[in-house]
Amino acid sequence: MSFSLTLSPEAVTHRQSLRQQILNLGSRLLDRATFESLALAVFRYQAHHNAIYRNYLRYLHIQPDRITALRQVPFMPIGFFKKHTVLTGTPANLFDTLTFASSGTTGEQTSRHYVPDAALYDAVSVQIFEQTYGSLTDFHILALLPSYLERNNSSLVYMVQQFMARTTSNQSGFFLHNHQELTATLQQLARQKDSKKILLIGVTFGLLDWAESGQDLSFLGQLPNLIVMETGGMKGRRKELLREEVHEILMNQLGIRAVHSEYGMTELLSQAYSTGNGVFSPSPTLRVFLRDINDPFLIYPDDYTRTGGMNVVDLANLDSCSFIETQDLGQYVSQEADFRVIGRFDNSDVRGCNLMVLS
Repeated sequence: MSFSLTLSPEAVTHRQSLRQQILNLGSRLLDRATFESLALAVFRYQAHHNAIYRNYLRYLHIQPDRITALRQVPFMPIGFFKKHTVLTGTPANLFDTLTFASSGTTGEQTSRHYVPDAALYDAVSVQIFEQTYGSLTDFHILALLPSYLERNNSSLVYMVQQFMARTTSNQSGFFLHNHQELTATLQQLARQKDSKKILLIGVTFGLLDWAESGQDLSFLGQLPNLIVMETGGMKGRRKELLREEVHEILMNQLGIRAVHSEYGMTELLSQAYSTGNGVFSPSPTLRVFLRDINDPFLIYPDDYTRTGGMNVVDLANLDSCSFIETQDLGQYVSQEADFRVIGRFDNSDVRGCNLMVLS
């Protein structure tokens, strides 16, 4: 797969410097001032070299050199990924690049995220996971992602495939709709009693279908190294539920004490993870800001009583746009920038990697 962006020699040097700084974050969660400094450098780079974002800023009468704080940066509406080619630089050949597409119903226009630097995505996603859970070499990874696996351009499937390749486990794999095979594999791993952790990652409706399939899953409560992680998404297969309701069902059916969650989407290359209770921790390359639900340009202070639209800074989106106005609703949870995803805006598309709704 060959793909390159056309940039001036000076821009290439600038990009390489920014890329290295992003990779150097590693497992370090930067203090706010240091993160803001790097994010502003990425903003100025993208404001100059990303045609779509540059035109958006001009429409808003924004002069990038007058932006001195991250809260002043305009966030690009996520819907731009549906109607435009969002790239920082001039694409050489879109047909040969790694491309992720969001899920959607028949005839619906989907988002497309072009990734000319797959190595950056691979490195950042691995770093984020291992920061929270430890080395991937210590895992067996079992994936129940039926709706995603049936497509060939899912960012989630791609990420999990990269994770599996690093586990060196012969039992890591995808199970599509094979609930009995999944259970049999977990039983085999239980009998092995090795020191590896087991990550069972699944789309919400897939995990619920498996948990309610009538099989005896009581042995799962005796697996101390088991992590069950939902990625959200009912895909129209089941009634939408609050995340708390989903977790309660899974904990009761599987006999486990906690359900973990992953927050990510086609338009983002960074992820955030929750180790329980639906509270997500920021990763080295991702921060969340909340905006007023009626005024998209009003960013809230760190007020833990408010609900707001979620704006995401994703430094890994170096070659697309790092400042995304999502259609998710969230709340701040702590001064450490933890957050909770509590729903979605009315009439917005149901996204595969985000569990909605407000009741």
